[in-house]
Amino acid sequence: MPADAIALPLRQKIRIGLRRPGNWLQLLRFAVVGGSGYVVNLVVFAFAHHAVGLDYRLAAAVAFLVAVSNNFAWNRVWTFAAQRGRVRMQAPRFLVVSVVTFVITLGLLTAFVELAGLSEVAAQALSVGLGLPLNFVGQKLWSFRS
Repeated sequence: MPADAIALPLRQKIRIGLRRPGNWLQLLRFAVVGGSGYVVNLVVFAFAHHAVGLDYRLAAAVAFLVAVSNNFAWNRVWTFAAQRGRVRMQAPRFLVVSVVTFVITLGLLTAFVELAGLSEVAAQALSVGLGLPLNFVGQKLWSFRS
């Protein structure tokens, strides 16, 4: 990023970013990886909650750990092509962004189940989907920044 671009107002930075085709391709790849992680998350969640009998909050944590591992590998190699970056820098950052997103989605999950009366799997599906934009921005701008 050029030095003069750092001084640009946020609105202008967003406008410039939206005009770059590469950013849209990254978003598409992130969505594909996220979709696979979403499926992994829901399958593991449903199995842990229904077959194993874990509390839905603990099942969400187990599902998160499995899905976040899958997503880190695919996002590092394919979405952000960040293989040249240091894993020891990227992995902790990826985990921090993912944990922050997880805490927010866990709050949403609990609210959807306890307050809105949604089924646990439907609430999990909705809360994970709502966390996607925050996760993408954090991973792009911090975890895998070039």
